[in-house]
Amino acid sequence: MTRRIYFDNAATSFPKPEAVHQAMNRYAHEVGASAGRGAYQEAVESGEIIYETRKRIARLLNGSQPNNIIMTFNCTDGLVLAIKGVLTRPGDHVITTRMEHNSVLRPLHALHERLGIDVTYVPADRQGLIDPDDIRRAIRPNTRLIAVVHGSNVCGSLQDIAAVGRIAKEHEILYLVDAAQSVGHVPIDLAKIHVDLLAFPGHKALLGPLGTGALYIRPGLEHRLQPLKEGGTGSKSEIPAQPDFMPDRFESGSHNALGIAGLCEGVGYILEQGIESLRRHEQQLCAAFLEQTAGVDGLTVYGPTDPNQRVGVFSVAIDGFEPAELSVVLEQQFGLLTRPGLHCAPFAHQSIGTFDQGGTCRFSAGPFTTLADIEAATTALQQIAQQALVHKK
Repeated sequence: MTRRIYFDNAATSFPKPEAVHQAMNRYAHEVGASAGRGAYQEAVESGEIIYETRKRIARLLNGSQPNNIIMTFNCTDGLVLAIKGVLTRPGDHVITTRMEHNSVLRPLHALHERLGIDVTYVPADRQGLIDPDDIRRAIRPNTRLIAVVHGSNVCGSLQDIAAVGRIAKEHEILYLVDAAQSVGHVPIDLAKIHVDLLAFPGHKALLGPLGTGALYIRPGLEHRLQPLKEGGTGSKSEIPAQPDFMPDRFESGSHNALGIAGLCEGVGYILEQGIESLRRHEQQLCAAFLEQTAGVDGLTVYGPTDPNQRVGVFSVAIDGFEPAELSVVLEQQFGLLTRPGLHCAPFAHQSIGTFDQGGTCRFSAGPFTTLADIEAATTALQQIAQQALVHKK
């Protein structure tokens, strides 16, 4: 074994574009200042880097106002701000799905325990897909929020967020989308779909470093969302109250400017390549993985079989192997880096029928994954499955 192939992009993308490293190195060595905390050149430049990042993200999503892109430390940070900023009243009702990540499930559980928030979990089928009409049927007079994951971090299933958005708009209910596995993978046009709140990380498909993320807040909704923290912003320092304008209303404390400098170049790379081109590449990878693993005895690949209904996240199982055991074999014998277990999404594994077996072994592709990498992965799975069958006999 001479080569190690990274298949854990759903956790964090690797490698990053070289421009990401260069931008972070330049910030660390030449800028270094905290944005909004000085009038000297370096502090001003730090602020300009952050604003340029907002503009690039807004351009990628076709958003109209960059200052409504709130910088967070990861997708969880943005989801918690959205959920706890909206669900503030005892007795509020929220609709979500059984495909959600713990970044949604755990805040909702905490609010149920503390405030009596009522939660409806819409079911998913064995491919990890939900029926938007189930969301419609779950709506109550006190429903305050609908929260839906776009791309599954377990089996790659893509939900029809536009259809759910139409339902939310029709009933005047706030709509939150967890786009952790879709922003940077799939074209998203905020001008065409009704999404009030969109949370996403910077360190996954946006190709930035860990410690970065964002929450999009639809313009006009700023004051329907309560801040989770107050503090220094570098603005309106003469008043005791948190500033009420964007983005300062939701951004207290010094930014992770070093990370955001890298994120700016990660988004820049996506804009340069074109999100449609990146999506076509991912669909080719999906089609190849599905085709090359179809019909292999003892091997199960979970999720949609149509590449158009999924992102490049593949949960697999081989008869006779625990997920962690399979992951170790893949690394030690084939140099393939995967993630075993429940992937912080227990209900999703219940939905696809893998919870009781301890989850699955997950492969997840990124923009630098090649068709040769996919072939190496599927060949390894074929060989392991064949050896397992021989051993069983």
